[in-house]
Parts: sequence; structure tokens; C-alpha cells
Amino acid sequence: MAKKVNHVILCVHLTDRIKEAVKVQKAFTRYGGFIKTRLGLHETPPGGSEVGSKNGLIVLEMVGPETKATDLAALLNKISGVEVQSLTFTHGK
Repeated sequence: MAKKVNHVILCVHLTDRIKEAVKVQKAFTRYGGFIKTRLGLHETPPGGSEVGSKNGLIVLEMVGPETKATDLAALLNKISGVEVQSLTFTHGK
């Protein structure tokens, strides 16, 4: 019988990437051992401005105890202008 395993994805929405970047990065570093994949998405305005959009979305694939994903989400949600939502997929029985 296969062991039940949860696959947790955190979606981190930032409303002001430049302002929130340092605090968000510190949280990511603190939980870095539990982040398997990190994908950052933001709009680039026409003309290729270096600054880009104020809004951003970061998708994290988490590994390890599910409590680490929950703890990271709670820490990030305390940062003004940051919202975290999670997806959990269960594998096995």
C-alpha cells in the first residue's frame, strides 16, 4: 500500500514587488530547505522597462513536513501587501 503524501503548492501574490521584496526573500531564505521549486511571474510593460509591473506572483513547490508550508504561508501573510493561497494534492492512499 502506497503511503499518503501531500504535494503542497504555495501561490504568493505581491501587490508592490519592489517594496515587499526584502521581507519576502528573508522568509524564503528561512524556509529555503523546504522549497523545491520557485517560479516568479510578473508583467513587463511595453518597451522592456527594467522595473516591470508592481504586482507579482511567485509559485512555490514545497517539500518536507506540511507544517513548514503552513508556517511559511503564515509568515508571508503577515507582510503588508502579500497574500498567500495554497493548493494541496494528495498522492497515495
